[in-house]
Amino acid sequence: MGTILVTGGAGYIGSHVARQLAERGERIVTLDNLSTGFRSAVLHGDFVQGDTGDAALVARVLAEHGVDTVMHFAAHIVVPESVTNPLKYYRNNTANTRTLLECSVAAGVRHFVFSSTAAVYGIPAGGAASEDTPALPINPYGWSKLMSERMLADVAAASPLRYAALRYFNVAGADPGGRIGQSTPEATHLIKVACQHLTGRRDRVEIFGTDYETPDGTCVRDYIHVEDLAAAHLCALDYLRSGEPSTTLNCGYGRGFSVREVLDQVARVAGRPLTIVESPRRAGDPPRLVASAERIRERLGWQPRHQDIAGIVRSALAWEQRLLRQPAA
Repeated sequence: MGTILVTGGAGYIGSHVARQLAERGERIVTLDNLSTGFRSAVLHGDFVQGDTGDAALVARVLAEHGVDTVMHFAAHIVVPESVTNPLKYYRNNTANTRTLLECSVAAGVRHFVFSSTAAVYGIPAGGAASEDTPALPINPYGWSKLMSERMLADVAAASPLRYAALRYFNVAGADPGGRIGQSTPEATHLIKVACQHLTGRRDRVEIFGTDYETPDGTCVRDYIHVEDLAAAHLCALDYLRSGEPSTTLNCGYGRGFSVREVLDQVARVAGRPLTIVESPRRAGDPPRLVASAERIRERLGWQPRHQDIAGIVRSALAWEQRLLRQPAA
């Protein structure tokens, strides 16, 4: 088995995957331009600072490290920003993925695990999405990822490369060991924002839209612990190594919580109320988005271990408290 290249491995999800890979003895090299990632989050293996759009650099890293698997996390992920600045997303998420794929094929990379998103589904009927639900994004972020999925499928049809595209639902929480977590100060993830508020980094929490056709009027999402999501990537790697065909899978628990329900849970865990401000809807937000997640369990044998929403909140809050004592660098 060759080395695994983890692009965006200094970021939130990539760093958790890289840590789990290293802990089971895999050889890894991280490529990250540190535009939103943190060097301190790279706990294992070699690190190269650079961009996935730099073809010469990518080709050199693949060759020098003997890479046979790429795990691709490097991307912009803020949905409202993708609406106001779409070309930024098509450049980084789509065009740079094309460059990475071209270099990977030329280098003989065998396996490619892709960080995709539930945003490819747009607004699915009934608010639940299976892998067979039509992909109809409602924002450039979702389109930028869906275009990359299309490229992957076409490349796999024309070359020996095989892939697993993992469509994430709402990722939250942090390493239970307190070593890494979501460190971006301007993050837009609800649980992260609420925990920042509790630790004094924000003066309030905003609810964007209270008039959706949901039980309490706020958006409903499927929240998955980052540790379980990272474990799904290792399962996907094992699946590809065993010779199985390319696949696209949802990563979620199959249950939804509204924004108000999540904030109530954060307040209960913290033992004090939050300052909440109701604001208008944001562009690009579907009312309800929950995973149909049977296929990933059946196909990969994935067994999540951190499904308790209170536990997700506790790990996120513990990380924010750690950042107060020792800011990420």
